[in-house]
Amino acid sequence: MKARTLMVQGTASSVGKSLLATALCRIYARRGFKVAPFKSQNMALNSAVTPDGAEIGRAQYAQAEAARAVPCAEMNPILLKPETTSGSQVVVMGKVLGSMHFRDYHRRKPELREVVGQALDTLRERHDLVIIEGAGSPAEVNLKDRDLVNMWVAERADAPVVLVTDIERGGALAALVGTLELLEPSERARVQALVVNKFRGDPSLFQGGVSFLEKKCGIRVAGVIPHLGDTGIASEDSLDLRPGEATGGALVCILKLPRLSNFDEFEPLMREPGLEVRWCERPEELEGARLVIIPGTKCTANDLHWLRRTGLAGALVQRVHAGQPVLGICGGYQMLGERILDPLGVESPEPDVAGLGLLPVVTRFEKEKATSPVSVRLGEGLPGMRTAGGMEVRGYEIHCGRVTVAPEARPFGTWLRRGNEACQQTEGCVAAGGTVAGTLVHGLFENESVRRAVLTELGVTAGASRADPYEVLADHFEKALDLAYLDRMVGL
Repeated sequence: MKARTLMVQGTASSVGKSLLATALCRIYARRGFKVAPFKSQNMALNSAVTPDGAEIGRAQYAQAEAARAVPCAEMNPILLKPETTSGSQVVVMGKVLGSMHFRDYHRRKPELREVVGQALDTLRERHDLVIIEGAGSPAEVNLKDRDLVNMWVAERADAPVVLVTDIERGGALAALVGTLELLEPSERARVQALVVNKFRGDPSLFQGGVSFLEKKCGIRVAGVIPHLGDTGIASEDSLDLRPGEATGGALVCILKLPRLSNFDEFEPLMREPGLEVRWCERPEELEGARLVIIPGTKCTANDLHWLRRTGLAGALVQRVHAGQPVLGICGGYQMLGERILDPLGVESPEPDVAGLGLLPVVTRFEKEKATSPVSVRLGEGLPGMRTAGGMEVRGYEIHCGRVTVAPEARPFGTWLRRGNEACQQTEGCVAAGGTVAGTLVHGLFENESVRRAVLTELGVTAGASRADPYEVLADHFEKALDLAYLDRMVGL
């Protein structure tokens, strides 16, 4: 028997679809159901690597964790990673299909619908319940003829739909009513529940709004969700990027690159009491930083030019010469090197770009992307985390750039495992007496031991361990949702 389905759609982007889907994954998983998340198409620069080396959206990876399921490509068969305002790298079933203008991508949607349908069928054959997430709004009438993520999926999965809105944005009632008005009768009939998200104050004060919606729309309001604040769960894309609070703690600065990717890996660091983590776009913002991090990027050469235009490149060089620590991760590591070569035009039309010259490495881009979970033993004397030397930590790699390190250079660490293969190879590079370093490993700060090393270096006392964020999220939503009604919708 195929799994039952429940779909979460929204009145707009970033209204809480992902969080509601994540909460439902954990709620039903802890009731004993075998649950899987599914989002046919995700557009985000935050991605994750499955155990078998497939690249999927970070939100679906988190939802799989919430569902206590093994993440796989079928959970997010299409991932779009924007490279320009009109084009993206297209990842299909975990592997790069190519870079496309959005017009060309739309032309390929008929064949991609077959991929999406097969991925959904595979998940339904292996699970009891599939929680499906839409994208944007189902009322985007200009996209309906090419839809493969909202009502087309709901029909393909024969899924009842929960429509969620964000009351914090204002206009929540109009957003729900307007969205329903723009749906076709058959689509509107699939919407069987409304959810109002991020309500501040006493939810009972919104009872008038609930009565209005149920009378106006003829659809039950299945929950008014109180505002939760920081969930402790990795963010999906740059719309979720929150500025760090000025706490007066030890300052760590991260460069806010134009094509910043995988920024979610720094969120555990941002949650540490005693640290002030600041996203920076100007040289003067680095003043007083105890550690500066250059994060990953989807467009390394372009973002390197941005560093030069803003004056940040010069500020980084001055910082290293003054003995102040700088750490580059993935694309940030590559920028710190001597040259970035891209003769095949994988990321940039420029075949040869000079790096910052702070590390003795050269990067050459290749068509095939390296994606795998990894484990690494960290080297000694790393900038900003000297006490982390010798630690074995887990992370992941996602990159097209292949980095060649000068033979005499000091490594950042040693690969212990890449994917399913054990190995003993040097990784990354450290220079200037431990002042500047780079690594291809994402996810370092998701390791508590590494965060503790940073805190020790900066003289900050570690805070208490946090509760399981998926349990906290599930408890929060479970109290506010009419789960008995949702069960009847699904047919449980």
